[in-house]
Amino acid sequence: MDARIMVRLVLAVLLLTVAISAQAGSSFTVTVDAGDGHGHVRRHFVYPACGGDNVSPHVHWTHAPHGTRGFALTVFDPDANRGKGWWHWFVIDLPATATALQEGASPRAPAHSLRNDFGTRGWGGPCPPVGDGPHHYVFTLYALDTATLGLPANVTPAAALEAVHAHTLRRASTTFVYAR
Repeated sequence: MDARIMVRLVLAVLLLTVAISAQAGSSFTVTVDAGDGHGHVRRHFVYPACGGDNVSPHVHWTHAPHGTRGFALTVFDPDANRGKGWWHWFVIDLPATATALQEGASPRAPAHSLRNDFGTRGWGGPCPPVGDGPHHYVFTLYALDTATLGLPANVTPAAALEAVHAHTLRRASTTFVYAR
């Protein structure tokens, strides 16, 4: 084999190896466009009883791990309800091809929202008690090894979270704060 061809072949293999390694080393990330630039939730996304528009934020993600067959998204306030927490949003059965939930949009089938702690399906924005201090709103996206969790429509967020954990390949989170 000609030396020039051999060098080109070796370089091609090295470049391919570097590209594969870079992709494998990429971290699964979730980004939520809800903040004011200082880590606080903007009023537009706040629950109506607290003076907001209750619009769900734009959530997008990159670098899902190999083997991802679906996603689940949760938004939880661990500071609410005297430390027992509060579910603001729980979306399951997002397809592996999804890379975002658009601002103000409901998830498209087969994905769907579970009932939140406001008693509704879908986004329920921040609404901590006046004077309670800042509450933390943890957005967590789970990459799952299954396309569907097969859960009943009336499943509680706590039971759904157990199913999500049983199928999690990797998770990514980001946190915002809000106080009144």
